[in-house]
Amino acid sequence: MTGPHIGFKRHLRAEVVPGDAVYVFSEEDTTALRGPHLEELAPLLDGTRDLARLRRDLPASAEPEHVAGLLTELAEAGLVALRPTGEPDIDHSTSAYWDSVGVAPATLNRVSLTAVGVDLGPAADALRSAGLSLVDEDADLSVVLCDDYLAASLSDVDEQHRAEVRPWLLAKTVGTRVWLGPVFTPGDGPCWHCLATRLWANRPAEAHVRDSLGLAHAVARPAVAFGPLTAVALNLVALEAAKWLAGLRHDGQRTLWTFDSRDLTGRRHEVRARPQCASCGDTELVRERTRRPVLLRSRPKTHTSGGGHRSATPQEVLDTYRHLVSPLTGVVKDISQDRRGPAFFNSFRSGPNTALGNRGAAHLRSALRSQNGGKGVTPLHAEVGALCEALERHSGHADGDEERVRGSFRSLRDRAIHPDTVQLFDRRQQHDRARWNAEHSGFQYVCAPFDEDAEFDWTPVWSLTRQRHRLLPTAMLYFTTAPHEQFTADSNGNAAGSSLEDAVLQGMLEVVERDAVALWWYNRTRQPAVDLDAVDDGWIAQARRVHAELGREVWALDLTSDIGVPTVVALSRRTDQPRQDVMMGFGAHLDPAVAVRRALTELNQMMPSVIDGRGWDDADFRRWLEQATVENQPHLLPDPALGTPAPVDLSSPDLLDDVRTVHKRLEEAGLEVFVLDQTRPDIGLPVVKVIVPGLRGFWARFAPGRLYDVPVRLGRLTTPTAYEDLNPMPMFL
Repeated sequence: MTGPHIGFKRHLRAEVVPGDAVYVFSEEDTTALRGPHLEELAPLLDGTRDLARLRRDLPASAEPEHVAGLLTELAEAGLVALRPTGEPDIDHSTSAYWDSVGVAPATLNRVSLTAVGVDLGPAADALRSAGLSLVDEDADLSVVLCDDYLAASLSDVDEQHRAEVRPWLLAKTVGTRVWLGPVFTPGDGPCWHCLATRLWANRPAEAHVRDSLGLAHAVARPAVAFGPLTAVALNLVALEAAKWLAGLRHDGQRTLWTFDSRDLTGRRHEVRARPQCASCGDTELVRERTRRPVLLRSRPKTHTSGGGHRSATPQEVLDTYRHLVSPLTGVVKDISQDRRGPAFFNSFRSGPNTALGNRGAAHLRSALRSQNGGKGVTPLHAEVGALCEALERHSGHADGDEERVRGSFRSLRDRAIHPDTVQLFDRRQQHDRARWNAEHSGFQYVCAPFDEDAEFDWTPVWSLTRQRHRLLPTAMLYFTTAPHEQFTADSNGNAAGSSLEDAVLQGMLEVVERDAVALWWYNRTRQPAVDLDAVDDGWIAQARRVHAELGREVWALDLTSDIGVPTVVALSRRTDQPRQDVMMGFGAHLDPAVAVRRALTELNQMMPSVIDGRGWDDADFRRWLEQATVENQPHLLPDPALGTPAPVDLSSPDLLDDVRTVHKRLEEAGLEVFVLDQTRPDIGLPVVKVIVPGLRGFWARFAPGRLYDVPVRLGRLTTPTAYEDLNPMPMFL
């Protein structure tokens, strides 16, 4: 009785060059082997001999122990293998394929086939041609073909397979672009609902149509198919099914692979489990995070160049969260550089700003910030900024799994924060809200007066000041598809960071910055100049040169408020024509040089909209560009009598110390700091919303308070500005 035969793997062929080497050829590679007796041994490794016969056919000079050692080395190198008797009856080239991919032909080959909106017949033929057996029950793998990955019936398919703990392969074999995968493995990895959530998020226009028409399914698409492409697609599905059943495992099986027949390009799209998925995960994860105190710890800075001080480098952040970018399955659809204007501007975009909600086509061009954006002193900084802003906005969108407490303000009085202390609308604004809202963008939305007796959903926010939870209306904290009658969720204080401490610091700096901008903008006070030369590191001078080449001049004002955190506005205007196209950007940071760079990079980020020269739907922005000059808006220019304050760096080597510095200054101003941790389990990037009642954003919020009092206290004005005399132009950025 003979044992298993031994030979080179079937996808290899050996050629002997006497006195030189044995060359082993595969489909793409060549390996040279040298050593005693290899030239005699190689021709015998044709798979027709067992070990005993191999020893007999070798020259007598070949010691058995040496031959055994050679065979072991060749096997460990993946060049030779045993060929058991009784192998499946398949041709040599097919066997060579399985050898080349590193698995044996499938012994588990029972496949069930389900079709949703496509023909089963050709698919069944393709699976059989791959040596697979079609069965109705007890399948080792299910193949599910569809015409749309969001077909409603796929929910039932997913539920059935999770109940049976049976893997299934999803594919779309019609259309100009083939979709293949992933293989869903219940209990290990994502379910179909995890994928569907991402797909819907990247079809905002279709979602709007579906919701508007009350459809319970995806919007029907035109039927597109071409016989040769469908045949290729079905055979690829059969190939993937056969490889899976043969035991071949690779990371690509957890992805959605697309093949574009128009240019023959392929791309993999990550599909990951959503830990909070209502079908396969734990829906309590987000609520549990909100219920916990926000605990901060020491976080030494590892990156202090560019536009901020961080606990990770931009490259580290990009590498960690890059998988979330995909036009199909990503949280972020794509990231691209805005090519309008000089490349130096480093203005990056990353898809629609979900802070606007899904309000149809009109909102897409409604404001400067209708797209998520990134800015920076380098393209990498800007790309990471665009990625993080998109993830921040997504994390702040209501998904339905947020912690909510139902009640009225009066019933929750001891626990609730009055919304008016945060929204800061004046009663006169609310009286005129119908006209105002019709004339301005969604960012300027004025809510109806708050009803203290009406019941709403409230969400806990953590007081860093008093170390306890308080409640704010959920609709003020999370973006939704449309503004609430009495509340609006804006992005003020929303921040992402490389760590929780980083995110909290960025959120605190933003609310301080926006408040300082409002004090200046609506009171139209003259401010001291910032000496750009005093904080220049070479990049600032280059920025000024780039603007000068566009016929523009750049300057900056010190907007630092009573909080004492350096805050800057950088401005740019045309000097070669009557229309000045004045644009600006803001920045705040404990390091004054960083505050200036932030203001300038934000200015650069906004510049493509001006250079492009096309009209915008935002009437405020359009009117500003058409009419504003430094002559009719003198608060844009520095007051020479105020000089240029000497910059003082308040930053420290640890982000936690920076948080404490800003927090202390806010407390000294009589303000309480609240934080809502909005980090999503499926994203992982730390995201928070910082709320400081009494501080106001830079949109039109004219209630009594700091807007009127602080300029007088700082000596900028002798008396508070009258409501009627506030700047009629709302901040449009």
